[in-house]
Amino acid sequence: MTVLGIESSCDECAASIVRDGHIILSNIVASQISMHEEYEGVVPEIASRLHAEWIMEVGSRAFKEANLEPADIDGLAVTVKPGLAGALLVGLSFTKALAWSLNKPFVGVNHILAHLYASQLSEKLPYPFIGLVASGGHSLICKVDSFDDITVLGTTIDDAIGEAFDKVAKHYNFGYPGGPAIDRLARKGNPKAYNFPVPNLYKGENRYNLSYSGLKTAAIHQVEQFYVDGHDKSPENLAASFEKAAVDLLASKLIKACKDTGISTIVAGGGVAANSYLRQCFSSQPELKVVFPPLALCGDNAAMVAGIGCKMLERGDRDSLSLNASPRVYSFKKPSLKTRTNRNN
Repeated sequence: MTVLGIESSCDECAASIVRDGHIILSNIVASQISMHEEYEGVVPEIASRLHAEWIMEVGSRAFKEANLEPADIDGLAVTVKPGLAGALLVGLSFTKALAWSLNKPFVGVNHILAHLYASQLSEKLPYPFIGLVASGGHSLICKVDSFDDITVLGTTIDDAIGEAFDKVAKHYNFGYPGGPAIDRLARKGNPKAYNFPVPNLYKGENRYNLSYSGLKTAAIHQVEQFYVDGHDKSPENLAASFEKAAVDLLASKLIKACKDTGISTIVAGGGVAANSYLRQCFSSQPELKVVFPPLALCGDNAAMVAGIGCKMLERGDRDSLSLNASPRVYSFKKPSLKTRTNRNN
């Protein structure tokens, strides 16, 4: 099965063609970073307008790179949740129109599930595994039993980890996007220069939950409280110390989830999965297999959407032209095939 995937949930306008759920034939990503840089954050209205301007060209380039014609694909997949409502609607409208014109089936894809599938594009991984989605909008730890069957173990109660990175970077003018900017600075810094607090307030059934608001506040407004005498107050040291505190919290929760469930494989996805310290910090846990997507598949991309779309279409899933986009995810329950065309969860 050959599937065209479309991703437009935030500020990346992307199209990809994937065969059999694993073979990437093309992967086009048109980034809007330079358009939002002066605002140091994504402006939803600008993102939506740029998607509308770019999506035809991005889709055409995906077919050209794959050396295929639109009639050669077997179906389409498009991100429909979560994300910026206007941006999602551009991708969904494009996909509906193309599916209708080609008389091909299409499915709507959950963006979070697509991130958890991204590593499957480079390595076929058996289920179950502990999944991590870490990005500017999400910090989610879950047990993954199949490509669309997950049990949420923990999530952030306030800021996502990527959001905390972005806000700290914006406050100190480290650069945009904030996550990569802090990662670059941190490689030259001393992570012991500031002893930032690592919140671990949750016990019992909430023991996998995360909180980044306090750490963000400490790094921005209370930084002098946590300065360790004798160290340089350089941007590099601040970035390294903040990054260590943020990532160590995430890693400790993942390790706890593996021990509690008896599952020894962790699969990461999302933009923060590209963080170099996160990729290194499991080296002291040789009993765990930790899998990260290739860097090109960590951020928002359409290959992960097409890949999981292949699995859905192979199973017989179909959506109707009445499908709508949703900025939020209200449930991770696996929908019945009988009700898929009307699902709003």
